[in-house]
Amino acid sequence: MNSISRLVPSLALSRRVNETALAYTFARMKVLERIPGNPVGIAFRAFGDATALAARDLPSTSFNRVVGLRAGQAHLIQQMIEWSRDRGACGRFEIAAGDYEPDLGRELTRLGFYQSGFSAALIREPKADFRAPTGISIERISTAAEMEDFLDAYVAGWSIPEAMSDEFKANVRPWSGQPGWLLYVARIEGKPAATAILFLHDGVGYFADSATDPNFRGRGLHAALLCRRLLDAKAAGVEFVCSGADYLSTSHRNMERAGMRLLFLRAIWTPLA
Repeated sequence: MNSISRLVPSLALSRRVNETALAYTFARMKVLERIPGNPVGIAFRAFGDATALAARDLPSTSFNRVVGLRAGQAHLIQQMIEWSRDRGACGRFEIAAGDYEPDLGRELTRLGFYQSGFSAALIREPKADFRAPTGISIERISTAAEMEDFLDAYVAGWSIPEAMSDEFKANVRPWSGQPGWLLYVARIEGKPAATAILFLHDGVGYFADSATDPNFRGRGLHAALLCRRLLDAKAAGVEFVCSGADYLSTSHRNMERAGMRLLFLRAIWTPLA
């Protein structure tokens, strides 16, 4: 089977993309869980094919949600909500197109949830056929000094308040050297301006956590980081690369320009109150 045929949309391919994204989230959460005493309150539990995630003291939607819910599992939804709320999570649900059935929506509505948005899952072959903008240098993190530049750009890109930046950096610093993680910092005129991650898992390359300092936005940094990760994913021999973004966001549109295409949408369900 050629590479084009492998990437024809299918339920199996969609689930493999979801599993890769979940593996990356698990890897991030386990870094936090290893902090003595688990102060963030990291927890996760499987419910059938679905997984509920919680981070009691970290209000990140990535860490406080339910993923992998499938047709035939409506009877598990109330248990997932109760488990999540007991651990300080709102119980946000993300349901991939192809896994949805009306019973899931009816049960979520009955329990006080509504369908509030969509996120996009994108995919492409790992070909080095996309040209990056010029004037941008990109380094793969290999030293402690480079990691500090990564952290500075990452904190700026995610608009982390100054009062929280030291603790945030301490939580992120262990990412350097994690197996399967390649970290990048992009520079303009030598200044760290943007960051990104390539996560390698089970033959798939996952593009994660791209963030640009607001002072440098609109200068092609996201596109340059996509190009570099495509090159490195190809060199790593992955079968395909994938990523996620809010539907029709700037990130989504940049990925389409880089040759990635929409594989499926996830419906986001959130509590009414």
